[in-house]
Amino acid sequence: MAVVVSFDKHGEPAASLRPLLDLVARDMAQVNEIILAKAQSNVEMIPELALHLIDSGGKRLRPMLVLAAARLCGYEGQGHIRLAASVEFMHTATLLHDDVVDESDLRRGRKAARLLWGNEASVLVGDFLLGQAFKMMVDVGSLAALRILSHAAAVIAEGEVMQLAASKNMATTEDEYLAVIDAKTAALFSAAAEVGAAIAERSAAELAALRSYGRNLGFAFQLIDDALDYSGSEARLGKAIGDDFREGKITLPVVLCYRRGDQEERAFWRRTLQDGIREDGDLAHALELMGRHGAIADTVARARHYGAIARDALAIFPTSAEKTALIEVVDFCVNRAH
Repeated sequence: MAVVVSFDKHGEPAASLRPLLDLVARDMAQVNEIILAKAQSNVEMIPELALHLIDSGGKRLRPMLVLAAARLCGYEGQGHIRLAASVEFMHTATLLHDDVVDESDLRRGRKAARLLWGNEASVLVGDFLLGQAFKMMVDVGSLAALRILSHAAAVIAEGEVMQLAASKNMATTEDEYLAVIDAKTAALFSAAAEVGAAIAERSAAELAALRSYGRNLGFAFQLIDDALDYSGSEARLGKAIGDDFREGKITLPVVLCYRRGDQEERAFWRRTLQDGIREDGDLAHALELMGRHGAIADTVARARHYGAIARDALAIFPTSAEKTALIEVVDFCVNRAH
C-alpha cells in the first residue's frame, strides 16, 4: 500500500518535499549506509532480494519523518539514525509481504521480488529485515522507542490480516476500509513521527502531537494513493494505472462507487472485483463510474481533511525549519493528486 516519491517533469522531487530533503540530507546519508550494511548476509539470496527493492527508487519518506521529528524535538544524539533505518526495514518487509499476498507483479516500476525469487523467499527475506530492524532498535537503547515501533509492527500485521479478510468483499464499509489503512499504512507513519519525540524524551503532549501528525499524514498519503490508481500516471505511482482494479482490491473509490451505484453498476463491481471476471473495456468503464459518482474527488477531499488534521497537530511546536518541512510534507502527500 505504498508509492514512490513524486517527481516533476524535469525529474526533480516535488517542490513541497524539498525542505524535508534538504533538512535531513546529511542524516539520510548515514541512514542509507546503515540500510546497505544491515541488508548484507552470508546467505547470498538475502542481499540480492532485499537490495532489489531497497535500490528501486523509493525516497524513504518514513525514515525522513523520524529524522525530522527528532530534530524538531531538539535531539542531539545518533540514535535517530538507527531508528530511521529500522523504520525503513519495517516498511520494506511489509512491501515484500504485501506483494505476495496481493500477487502483485510490479513494485516501484520493477518486477516484484516474488516473480524473480519466489513467494517463499520474499516472505522470508521480509522476516530477515524485520529481525534486523528490531536488533537496531535494541542497539539504540530507548525502551520508549522500542515500545512504539514494536506496537506498530503488531498493528501492521493485524492490518495485513484485516485486509486479507476484507479482500474482494464488496460489503466492505468506508469505516472498515479506513480501519485497514489505519493499521496498514497510518500506523508506521505515526510511529515514525512519534519516535522522534520519544528518543528526545519529550513530554507526553509532544509525543501525542507527533503521533497524531503521523497517523493523519498516513491516512492522507494512502487515500491519495487510492485515488491515483484510477486517475494518476505510472511515473507518479511506480506501478501500472488500474493495478488495484486488476488485483481486485477494494479501495475507498470503489467503496464509494459501489454504495452510490444502481443494481447494474453494483453487479459490475461484483463481477470484476469480487468474482475476478474481467473483460476488455472493464477498466475504462470503472473509470467512467468513478467520474459519474465523484468517487475520486471525494477520496481526495477526505485526504485533504486528514491532511488538515496533521497540520493542526503540529501547532504546539514553535516555528522552525523542521516544523515548516513537516507541514510541507502534508502538502506533498495531498498534492500528488494534481
